[in-house]
Amino acid sequence: MKVTLAWLVTPMVKARIMKYVFFTLIALSTFSSVYAQEERISGTVTFVTSENVYVRFDDTSVIEIGTMIQFQGSDCLQVVQKSSSSVVGKPVNDCKVETNDTVVYSFSKKETDRIETPPETDEELPATNVDVTPQYDSKESIYKENVRGHISVASYNQSSNLRDSRSRIQTRAAVNAKHIGDGKISLEGDLAYRALTGFPSDYMGRTDIFNIYNLNVRFDATPTLSITGGRKINPKAASVGAVDGVQVEKYFGNFYVGALGGLRPDLMDYGFNADLFQYGGYVGIETGTSEFYSQTTLGAVDQSNNGATDRRYVFFQHNSTIARNLNLFSSMELDIFSEAGGSSRLTNLYLSARYRFSKAANFMISYDSRKQIIYYQTFQTEIERILNDDLARQGVRLRLNVRPAKILWIGASYSNRFQSDQQNKSDNIYGYITVTKLPAVGGRLNLSYNSNTSNYLTSQIVSARYSRDLVPRKLRGDLYYRLADFSYESRSTDQQQSYYGGGFSYTFSKTWQLAFSGELSTFGEENNTRFYTRLIKRFL
Repeated sequence: MKVTLAWLVTPMVKARIMKYVFFTLIALSTFSSVYAQEERISGTVTFVTSENVYVRFDDTSVIEIGTMIQFQGSDCLQVVQKSSSSVVGKPVNDCKVETNDTVVYSFSKKETDRIETPPETDEELPATNVDVTPQYDSKESIYKENVRGHISVASYNQSSNLRDSRSRIQTRAAVNAKHIGDGKISLEGDLAYRALTGFPSDYMGRTDIFNIYNLNVRFDATPTLSITGGRKINPKAASVGAVDGVQVEKYFGNFYVGALGGLRPDLMDYGFNADLFQYGGYVGIETGTSEFYSQTTLGAVDQSNNGATDRRYVFFQHNSTIARNLNLFSSMELDIFSEAGGSSRLTNLYLSARYRFSKAANFMISYDSRKQIIYYQTFQTEIERILNDDLARQGVRLRLNVRPAKILWIGASYSNRFQSDQQNKSDNIYGYITVTKLPAVGGRLNLSYNSNTSNYLTSQIVSARYSRDLVPRKLRGDLYYRLADFSYESRSTDQQQSYYGGGFSYTFSKTWQLAFSGELSTFGEENNTRFYTRLIKRFL
């Protein structure tokens, strides 16, 4: 049976503490040239998203859409939208800017006399990933190519004095190629293959596993209209999961609408299944200023199996950052279909809040409640049992991180899992201390403790890990020890397991890395050894 993973896929934004934003206003400087007089105006970066940079200027009347803003003497941002005091720019040339950085816009006063600037408003522009239709030279694209990815090959080998040996070979490839050739087409992919050995000949499970987690092509028909085909998880509708099909999204200022249609991945092996058709749509609003960012989506999805409705539900997702300090996230699903015409069911609810008190302290709290999803066609024989139980699996988690000194981090978390029938309860306590640079010795030391108590088991785990650069920026090594103590309710004696391990990682260049680690675990008379090797090639 499938349980929604909305609370896991949805990426969460780091919480930041409230502070005032001071805008820097720098006077124009001039110099003479043979043909014309060039002037400069300075602006301050006030907000940065994954796609755009929000810049405040004293006056934007001389700024032309499609032109460049400089940072540290080089072209950094291409102007795609502006108001009377603000500009939205897209990063170019792999330029990286941060909040409060000062940027410069240069212009020829003689040329600006001929510029026809677009109408201006007094409204603040949203720091979104949406561009308005730019005015630029037809020979110059508003899109800039940005390709990143990696390929890795790894082997995992385990041997035991009492059990059969096992091994696994895994390869993985991931790519995120935005605007290939400065054009309108982008490509995303994340694929993995695993081969397992050491199993008996009558083993019924899969030993060759190929998974496509993400593989799609996106076409930006216009700066506000995108069409995506392939397998993709939509970040605005994360709870829907992967869609094997077509997704279309259109912005109208801060508002957006989207539609999706295609297939669900197979519930058992995450492969292609032509019987699991689904379609749906959503609406939302995305706003942003230097002190506030928010994205809210409301949608509905109908899922079928062999043409008959399997599940129909409404989903809601919200993500916001207030004053760059407080981050709020929520996701929920409401099932609105049943063969008997029953009432709706809230099958998923996740809420989280993160607050950054300062650079040295942050706090997070979350709550989630999930019920077993009913697929009326896929799991027909289990519907009655699920409806009779209709249990909600719930959880609360608290986490606090503080840095009392420059080289010291201390953190703790508590989580509680329980069911609405008070069964399968679990309490987990975790704490750690990290010294990022040991005095006199150097290197990094981490000490941690974890305690978990459930209806049938109590466990305590203590671990210590030391790591350091053996060759700066090239070779890094680490050593660790972990002691686990298990106490089962059904057994009269406790059991302990010790782990001894270490490893190396060597960086050949900016794009190549080789890692090797080994571990010995002892558990009574049983000894297990594990070796892990991984080679990574990155594309930047």
